[in-house]
Amino acid sequence: MSTNTVNLSPFNSSQNFHSIHCNGRLVDLSSPQLMGILNLTPDSFSDGGKFNNEKSALQQAEKFLKDGASMIDIGPQSTRPNAEFLNSGEEIRRIGNVISLIKKEFPEALISLDTFYAETVKFGFNEGIDMVNDISGGQFDVEMLNAVAETKLPYILMHVNPSYQTMHEKTSFADITLTVNQYFSKKTDELLKKGINDIILDPGFGFGKTVEDQMKMINEVEFFGFGNFPLLIGISRKSFIYKPLGKSALDINEETQKLHMKVLRQGAKILRVHDVAEAKKTVDEFLNN
Repeated sequence: MSTNTVNLSPFNSSQNFHSIHCNGRLVDLSSPQLMGILNLTPDSFSDGGKFNNEKSALQQAEKFLKDGASMIDIGPQSTRPNAEFLNSGEEIRRIGNVISLIKKEFPEALISLDTFYAETVKFGFNEGIDMVNDISGGQFDVEMLNAVAETKLPYILMHVNPSYQTMHEKTSFADITLTVNQYFSKKTDELLKKGINDIILDPGFGFGKTVEDQMKMINEVEFFGFGNFPLLIGISRKSFIYKPLGKSALDINEETQKLHMKVLRQGAKILRVHDVAEAKKTVDEFLNN
């Protein structure tokens, strides 16, 4: 991983110096990192069923790393609208040996586990995960944040509506950036009090927000979290990009990379993506300009 300090934003130079502690490794975020999305699901909206066995998951992880990802986000449950709701036991069954196999084959890879269940976090920790990606902000399982605190792993905090049933209900906010920052302020205070110190903020694109609010968020990324924590941006194959254009989720690479460049220029530290190779070109262009 690069350790060069890059001046990413004239508004928030403090964002240059973020780092996170992952299982004894200090991960430098002075240069943007790529997180490849590995869905172990039959029903994810754009790649369901492609990687839900050990062989295909391992092959996809290898491709992500070769294409330039340093992180792999493993998701056992689809969170698209109207997806099948799974309990923790089913998530763990789907994960199986995938985490341990990837860690054995590619020990340099940082593994993020996408779950909102405490029991899945505990299982993943024993298998070797390096961070927790929780779309719920600890709101869907009362034991979630305690489980994360016990692992001492970095925690990705996403803005979302307060329940699984309402997470995709569209809300028009008076000021989306203010609303998200109020949520981040309250939740990061709660996390820090529990001893969760390595926090990454995700504004929650694709979850309960109008197209207009999400475009406003893109334009105001630099203001999220006020530079106190690194930002993860996950806009890959999201409907707020492709639906207004009358395109499909698989046909918006050019538009997505333009938005990736826009958020990188505002200090985004991690891009969570399906197409690592294309995003790597954008990151390289950003760093070379």
